Amino acid sequence: MRHITFFTLFFSLLCGSFLAAQTNQQIALEKKRAQLQKDIRAINRLLYAETKEKGNVLEQVESLEQKINAQQQLVRITNQQSNLLNRQINANVRNIGTLKKDLLTLKEDYAEMIQKSYQNKSQQSRLLFLLSSENFLQAYKRLQYIKQYTNYRQEQGKSIIAKTDTLKLKNQDLIDQRKLKEQLLKENLATKKELEKEKKAKDALLRTIKKNESKYTASINKKKSEARKIDQQIEKLIRSAIVATNKKTTGKTTTKTSSTKFVLTPEAKIVANNFTANKGKLIWPVAKGFKSKGFGVYKDAVYPGIKHQNNGVIIATDKGSKARSIFEGEVIAVLAVPGGNKGVQIKHGNYITTYYNLSTTYVKKGDKVTAKQEIGEVATNKFSGQTLLKFYLYKNVSKLNPEEWIYQL
Repeated sequence: MRHITFFTLFFSLLCGSFLAAQTNQQIALEKKRAQLQKDIRAINRLLYAETKEKGNVLEQVESLEQKINAQQQLVRITNQQSNLLNRQINANVRNIGTLKKDLLTLKEDYAEMIQKSYQNKSQQSRLLFLLSSENFLQAYKRLQYIKQYTNYRQEQGKSIIAKTDTLKLKNQDLIDQRKLKEQLLKENLATKKELEKEKKAKDALLRTIKKNESKYTASINKKKSEARKIDQQIEKLIRSAIVATNKKTTGKTTTKTSSTKFVLTPEAKIVANNFTANKGKLIWPVAKGFKSKGFGVYKDAVYPGIKHQNNGVIIATDKGSKARSIFEGEVIAVLAVPGGNKGVQIKHGNYITTYYNLSTTYVKKGDKVTAKQEIGEVATNKFSGQTLLKFYLYKNVSKLNPEEWIYQL
């Protein structure tokens, strides 16, 4: 009687583990794809639609650049999903082929058993088989054999039913996978068309800007100057807070070291340790929004040769949104840049978070705050219509990348 070979069993197990890994990858890619689609909708709603309406060409270029980047990522992720589905479909086809062979073997074995059973089905022949035993032990063994043979037949019947059901599920899974692949390819084609459209719009805007290059250069310089002023004031306030806190904690005069690093009390150490333990899990500084600009150096949207430095992250949100503390702490400063908006600095042990571009603040220096507590309203630019929060994170006087600390930023 034929049985399923060890190779067939090993192949089935290998396919199963491969498909499980592929499924996990597919889930992760789908999550990324959904987030990118959400970001693109947010850019349309919070950035591009507003700037287009207001007619601010520079803001339109920056917003289009963000949208194009998000769409390019979406195309890449969708391609990855499609390629992964191809591998899953091919693995499924191989798996179905193996199952069909197994099912055929089982059916042939079962047919052979039924035929033999029919030939020897009479109760009399079974009885004679037992009575012809030479002794009691042999009769007992023959009886056990009859029982085992009957049980094996039943198991073979159940196995055929199970294999048939598995084959039906695999076939349906294959149909679903092919439908999903077709849907992904269709969506990717639509995204590519939209991407080409956005690139043409950006090129048209760039031509408009480059007609008045001196004006754009002046605008860049102004933005860089404003960013430097904010960065300088943030760092100055942090150093002042370190000096004041350390003098209060130790009662000693300031040294060079004590002006760059907080001396922590036991209570402050607990807060700092808890803050560290929550790296990558800290809440967003606004209830909803998306990252408009990331941390670090980035190329200018118009002149890629020009580099910009961002010491924090910029988060786009809805008009009227409230900034909120990402962790428990103490307000060490409420700042205001001349000609600009307000900001709030909060100390969490030896970590400092800064929330800048607020139209109104709800806290004052010395206030104790809790996680999620609202600390002010994010300002909306009356010319561009954009509502942007500038968020900074420091440890003592060292800049940190908020994207590594805030959950899924």
